[in-house]
Amino acid sequence: MEEKSQIPIYQLIVHPKNLHELKSDIWTEEPIPAVLKIGKKRYDIDFSFRGSHTRKMKKKSYNIQFISPQKFYGAKEIHLNAEYKDPSLLRNKLSLDFFSMLGALSPVSRFVFITINAKNQGVYLQLESVDEQFLQKRQLPKGSIFYAVDGDANFSLMSDLDKKVKNSLLAGYEAKVLQEGDDAKLEELIYKINTLSNHEFSSEIKKYLDVEKYLCWLIGIICTQNYDGFVHNYALYRNSESGQFEIIPWDYDATWGRDVNGRVMEHDYVRVEGFNTLTARLLNVPDIRKGYVQKFEKVLQEAFATEILQPIVYKHYEQIRPHVLKDPYMTEKVKQFDAEPEFILKFVQKRGDYIKEFISSLE
Repeated sequence: MEEKSQIPIYQLIVHPKNLHELKSDIWTEEPIPAVLKIGKKRYDIDFSFRGSHTRKMKKKSYNIQFISPQKFYGAKEIHLNAEYKDPSLLRNKLSLDFFSMLGALSPVSRFVFITINAKNQGVYLQLESVDEQFLQKRQLPKGSIFYAVDGDANFSLMSDLDKKVKNSLLAGYEAKVLQEGDDAKLEELIYKINTLSNHEFSSEIKKYLDVEKYLCWLIGIICTQNYDGFVHNYALYRNSESGQFEIIPWDYDATWGRDVNGRVMEHDYVRVEGFNTLTARLLNVPDIRKGYVQKFEKVLQEAFATEILQPIVYKHYEQIRPHVLKDPYMTEKVKQFDAEPEFILKFVQKRGDYIKEFISSLE
């Protein structure tokens, strides 16, 4: 049995010329061939950078596509996140696991240690890709998956980026998996959100959206306080059997009391009502708002509480700490890393108290 401090070591072997070409253009989308060794197993892969602003950072994040064999524990691709701006390295995993606790669809993640050509790259978070395999692993019906890639994915007719009318109802979305006709269904959802009367909305919205799952996601984003998550950092899955859209969280490192740059984000920064047009319309329906409050009160008792989250936080902290000491990008951050579990738990306490103070006023 492995000790709790053990995490897998991923050895990436890349031809020096190819590695140099990749590093010479951080914005390239072209992958390079490489070999991934994990223990005694060997995989031929395509290897590339991932992310947007994270490409400028010293510690890069990566995408891996499997060539031979074509799947890795059922996955065709995985993402390796550097979590460079998060001094705890824990926030993304804590968030995604927390969403699962609430009953929302959420990617599976695990910590790994990366080397490239025998040189230590440090602790990474391996993220499951949200694609066909994501659905198959959960025995979910086939369906389209749309990534919300920027602030236009705000469920509004107005852009969150330039505050102008959008050129398209699908602005802000990229189809990862597309079933015939589902792009039109997403357009229809956004059109209905923005044009139905209050009476029509309350009776019609459940035809297009799994409202209960959306409320689980909303509670998760309010608790973890991901300010950006209301208008991107999510994916939409359209269940082909129910015809309803479900929402899936993605990239939640700017949470648990820190922003995207790792700076302190006060516990009262994000309001309990949340943001975006869809959330506002849902919480304007009395029965839905009542259900939201009831769900939230249960979560505050059974999930978002320091006594529940403390052992989870410290389990992950203790698991990766020996490897953090070998992470070349954490050399000068170990002291702060050691302080982060308590920082996170203090945030949970303050955030929970803030939510309790305001949640009853929504009824």
